[in-house]
Amino acid sequence: MKSYHSRTVLVTGASGGIGEAMARRLARDGAHLLLTARSEDRLRSLAAEFRSEGARADIFAHDLAVPGAAEALYDRITAAGHAVDVLVNNAGFGKLGEFVETDAATYERMVTLNVTNLVGLTRLVLPGMLLRGTGGILNVASTAAYQPVPYFAVYGATKAFVLSFSHALSAELDGSGIHVTCLSPGPTTTGFAETADIGNLGGGRVLETPEKVARVGLDALLDNDRSAISGAINAVTALATRFVPTRLVLAAGKRVMKMQQG
Repeated sequence: MKSYHSRTVLVTGASGGIGEAMARRLARDGAHLLLTARSEDRLRSLAAEFRSEGARADIFAHDLAVPGAAEALYDRITAAGHAVDVLVNNAGFGKLGEFVETDAATYERMVTLNVTNLVGLTRLVLPGMLLRGTGGILNVASTAAYQPVPYFAVYGATKAFVLSFSHALSAELDGSGIHVTCLSPGPTTTGFAETADIGNLGGGRVLETPEKVARVGLDALLDNDRSAISGAINAVTALATRFVPTRLVLAAGKRVMKMQQG
């Protein structure tokens, strides 16, 4: 896949942050956008903006944090006559704090959104890509995927799943014409921190912008890269954990996440 021009691209979590930045880049690149998120008003506003600039955009307001949501969304998309060429699994959320302080229902929604329906959408769109012999899947994980994260235990675990799943699927699809990339952002200036109850995002580090992260991920998919970490410091920090004893990684992670509670 050499460009996004005229490709039908489904972007989840498209109403803000990294998802919105990706949608803007894709609109400029001439993609046909299928935008989904819970906020219908925001999606309508974005789609109207993109159409005024000559882009093609359709919206599907949908909550992907409930069971069966992937199938319901896919049915809506196919009923409208669309075939997905590129899937951007961007939607996700986390919650900072001691594990027992968050209710089980929140964790269920988190796992359903970050894992279950990400897998579900991938499974649903992939057969069509294979029939056409071309396509792309961009899964958004996190630098939290590279080590266990105290006080962010469930979120980090979901992103570790996304990273492992993406790499394995990429290997399975070698030679098929379908490419899978896993994007792992570090701390980024989005609404994620507010939702996650993070008071001091990044612990004093310079934050990445959504536009920068979107560019890194979308370019990595076009380059057929299996993995991309946005930001040199984020990459060094994430990859270095592989060479450090787990007890030290956990101790450092505990200190950092305590700092981010603000």
